[in-house]
Amino acid sequence: MAEAKNVTYDSIMTDLKAGQYAPIYYLMGEESYYIDKISDYIAEHALAPEERDFNQTIMFGSDVNAAQVADAARRYPMMAERQVVIVKEAQNIKQTDQLEKYFKKPMKSTVLVLCHKNGTIDGRKREYVKTIRDAGVLFESKKLRDRDLPAFIEKYLKQREVSIDPKSTQLIADAIGTDLSRLTGELDKVILSLPETDKRVTPEVVEEQIGVSKDFNTFELRDAIVNRNVYKANLIVKYFNNNPKAGSLYQILPLLFNYFQNLMIAFYSPKKQSQEGVAEWLELRSPWAAKDYMTGMRNYSGKKVMQIISKIRETDAKSKGLDNPNTPAEELLRELIFYILH
Repeated sequence: MAEAKNVTYDSIMTDLKAGQYAPIYYLMGEESYYIDKISDYIAEHALAPEERDFNQTIMFGSDVNAAQVADAARRYPMMAERQVVIVKEAQNIKQTDQLEKYFKKPMKSTVLVLCHKNGTIDGRKREYVKTIRDAGVLFESKKLRDRDLPAFIEKYLKQREVSIDPKSTQLIADAIGTDLSRLTGELDKVILSLPETDKRVTPEVVEEQIGVSKDFNTFELRDAIVNRNVYKANLIVKYFNNNPKAGSLYQILPLLFNYFQNLMIAFYSPKKQSQEGVAEWLELRSPWAAKDYMTGMRNYSGKKVMQIISKIRETDAKSKGLDNPNTPAEELLRELIFYILH
């Protein structure tokens, strides 16, 4: 599936807030958060409250066919500038011929929003995709990568005039993950808990509001491993064994793999003596983010890093039952951490 040119969530929202509505919005992708935000904004702002009864239609793809959607979109608004037709679960519409026919000649007085979640249009339907792009807005809402979560969290809070330190950002990212609907819900809860006089998110706030220990968490375990602090790492692993919700092998493996994979790449940086050079080489957000890789290159040799990456892969396979009849996850974690640190 080729990407829609220059169409982003921010660009769509900028146009909508300026009152510029396209006749068609085809919103698709694995991340439902952005799809919901765009469709909800249109539902709440494209029409005045008194216009919605006669001019706003909500449909579900499993309950209608393409012809019914097209017929609804062709209606004229009643005592309003436009009408809005929102189709939820649009991925369930089986035959799209009638929709494609409508896309070729859409009503200028209709804003048709199709919400296609958990996937995208079949990449073989090139003409169908082109027709949508020519007529309106085609937007793919992609899942954020783990490494993009800190930037999302910082931006979300900054827009609400709330500050956060890097450690707290990573604690939240590690604890919640890439489900943006859940993540923003937790962030909203944190924001509400802050006093008017101090709009800062600290590790103590994260611990209290989200339930992540500020001392025993995946962020601190990673930090202990980076600094080769055997005592601290063993304390955290012991805490995880007694509190499985605080951290598990399945949370920690991707975190460690990502770090050591990047550390291996850092060894090949032409400017590996410079924090700025390593940050640029790894495409990190700031030189500060390269600090752990500078420490890692001092504490681990390139050969050891290669061995660790191999061990992480082996542990991942064993955690899925490969060549491992009965070793529990907590024991696999202890073995892995011991191997890394010794």
